[in-house]
Amino acid sequence: QVQLVESGGGLVQPGGSLRLSCAASGFRFNINDMDWYRRAPGKQRELVAGITRGRSTKYADSVKGRFTISRDNAKNTVYLQMNSLKPEDTAVYYCHAESTYERNFWGQGTQVTVSS
Repeated sequence: QVQLVESGGGLVQPGGSLRLSCAASGFRFNINDMDWYRRAPGKQRELVAGITRGRSTKYADSVKGRFTISRDNAKNTVYLQMNSLKPEDTAVYYCHAESTYERNFWGQGTQVTVSS
């Protein structure tokens, strides 16, 4: 079955960096869109960044210029490089992926905490 496994979360000081990874497995068709979402305490889940198979990208305004999304299609893996982290980036980060016929799959989430 389809699985998405995130890694790379943790505790970092303001201004620091983290790199999240999400490895997808079990897809029978090429993965089209791969995205990162986050849910901060007391807030709704929001899209952080997304990337298509052709590597077109989109970002939330709050992370533009600080976060970079990338992917390795051969490894079915998506990355999120997060620089200049702020306390307001603290959240559980979720990976999302889908192919044309396999829709709306989510990872288990990885905690990112930005605090001094």
